[in-house]
Amino acid sequence: MKNIVVIGSSRGIGLALVDRLMSLGHNVCGVSRSPTDNCEWIKGDISTSEGIEKVSNIIGDRCIDILIFSAGIWEEKGFMPDFSFQATKDEETRNIMSINVVAPIEITKRLIANLAMSNNPRAIYFGAMSGVEHLASDQVAYSASKFALRGAIQGLREALKSEGIGFTVINPGNVATEEVLSDIENGFLEDQQPIPISDISSTVEWLMSLSSHVEVGDVNLSQKLANKSMQPTANASSD
Repeated sequence: MKNIVVIGSSRGIGLALVDRLMSLGHNVCGVSRSPTDNCEWIKGDISTSEGIEKVSNIIGDRCIDILIFSAGIWEEKGFMPDFSFQATKDEETRNIMSINVVAPIEITKRLIANLAMSNNPRAIYFGAMSGVEHLASDQVAYSASKFALRGAIQGLREALKSEGIGFTVINPGNVATEEVLSDIENGFLEDQQPIPISDISSTVEWLMSLSSHVEVGDVNLSQKLANKSMQPTANASSD
């Protein structure tokens, strides 16, 4: 049984992971703005340093074996047929970078001591295939934030070597969350077979099963697309 904190736990990938990890008997604490059922819930707004500090204070000095950062946002009309980079607002770009890049850095920094208490701590972050080389989408801020997240985690891995924390970024294509399935049904996304949530859960469970001697950097989960001309996008979970 592990002590797990899921940031962005009230919907999408985060909620699915909470449900799965709770069913396996782990102690799970969810962090989100809206309520998360089926686990201990901390109401927290990670868009501000004050909100992150509040979450850290509530967690206190408890041991964290696994930190999962599944929160994330994208452009207002991201993944929609009428999306236009030129129409995006500057404040939207700054907000995306703040939540997708700054927040995971600040949260990790505040929870270092909690993770270091574990004999095999891991920190797992959800990136996107559009944050992988040569796969960027026309959502400039979102793609940039996911590239930056990978860079930030590489930096954290070096900065915190002495703490023995395993850092991993999972970069999936479209995942079969309710939001993605709805977008496909409504024609906002091309007809496709998104990655099953169970595959996301299995990946996290695999990482949790590894010994402390193993470091895993990036895990890229691409869709097997019937139409090879389709470019994989990514829908991270938002809280």
